[in-house]
Amino acid sequence: MRTRDRTSVIAIALVFASAFAAAAQPADPLPSWNDGKAKQSIVAFVEKVTTPGSPDFVPVPERIAVFDNDGTLWCEQPLPVQLYFVVDRVKALAPQHPEWQTREPFASLLKGDVKSALAGGDRALMELFAVTHTGMTSDEFTQIVKDWIATAKHPTTGRRFLDMTYEPMLELLAYLRANGSCVFHSGCCGASAFTRSSTK
Repeated sequence: MRTRDRTSVIAIALVFASAFAAAAQPADPLPSWNDGKAKQSIVAFVEKVTTPGSPDFVPVPERIAVFDNDGTLWCEQPLPVQLYFVVDRVKALAPQHPEWQTREPFASLLKGDVKSALAGGDRALMELFAVTHTGMTSDEFTQIVKDWIATAKHPTTGRRFLDMTYEPMLELLAYLRANGSCVFHSGCCGASAFTRSSTK
């Protein structure tokens, strides 16, 4: 075999060997995570609960992961998303409650002064949640939330709240789902029940 042909064959073999090695190497399930202790702990945990014979093995039907929303899956600054929902619901319901124009905490909220509205502490907050989260069926409330979250935008960025999620956490949710976990997150906008995460 001529030297040029031999060189070409070796080059092709090296290309295929490199491609095979890359294919054999598992893809990084958490590419946006720093390669530190947190990432290593997550990967180690998933491996031990999904490896048959491991003392920590968890059968698929029992693999459940539950996450909080605020500050974990999406933004919570300058206010939690649920509070923006409350503010918008108070504004939507205000025409039916003219007394809110002079009654706190509603009066301040309708003027855009959230800080003053919440100066009443937990009592004021619970009053706001009571008028915006009661007086309807669960299905009606769910639809109101779905309609709101579909278009609601963060006041600073102008982006939809649905688009202001954290990429590392989306990767983690996908990684857990790919390994048989049923992922839940605490309900949007103050819903008390847990909501199963979508498969997106």
